Amino acid sequence: MDSTCRRMRAEILDISFSSGHGHIPTCFSVVECLYAAYEVMRHDPKRPDWAERDRFVLSKGHAALGYYAVLAQHSYFDIKEVAGFGAYNSRFGCHADRTKLPGVEASTGSLGHGIGIAVGMALGERVAGRQTKVFTLIGDGESNEGSVWEAVMVANNVGLNNLTIIYDHNKSQGRCLPVTNPGERFRSFGCEVVEVNGHNVDALKEVFARPATGVRAVIADTVKGYGCKTLVDNVNEWHRKSPDAEQLAKLLEELHAPAI
Repeated sequence: MDSTCRRMRAEILDISFSSGHGHIPTCFSVVECLYAAYEVMRHDPKRPDWAERDRFVLSKGHAALGYYAVLAQHSYFDIKEVAGFGAYNSRFGCHADRTKLPGVEASTGSLGHGIGIAVGMALGERVAGRQTKVFTLIGDGESNEGSVWEAVMVANNVGLNNLTIIYDHNKSQGRCLPVTNPGERFRSFGCEVVEVNGHNVDALKEVFARPATGVRAVIADTVKGYGCKTLVDNVNEWHRKSPDAEQLAKLLEELHAPAI
């Protein structure tokens, strides 16, 4: 595991413990995807409204705590500020609010909506004549929403080669209505599809940096709860659960255990 991503996971655990909030397993599945995107994107935390910046939309908004950790890593704010996560009047809500935080391009949370916003952004940037790239991260469960595929149809119809859709394939919807063979589904809509290990930062960065000929869908093969065996083995129990002091110690021990 990348050392920076390991540290951000530890921050997520600490904040979830102190706040009593956080979708830890879903945050853990997307840390590398978020981190790699911000490593590749053109952006400037000192000028969050810079017109030439690339855009990122977290469509699966309940992974906000993971998003905050990555934005803090890229100096949009201090991670210590995120300690108030989910508290009354906190800037750091359980879903990110674009009116309260620098670097947040869209307020998301209602699943299936963020990708449509990203499509609109990508089209708008092209009309404006800018070379802006737009990235959006969607969940496999979220992809049960018809609005996801409507947005993909529109994006392909107008040929948005400045749009990258990151599909968090953590199989969280396997117990309900799974989207089987997501790569084939995105290809059938006309996307340029790349499948990659969603926990390999270097591989993700290489894919995100490539020029695209059309709408790019990156199928990121991930593990919900990645990094902690307890989370991986008990994802349903931990879906919305925060650790107590004993559980926190165990999770941190697992996170920092040497790879076997």
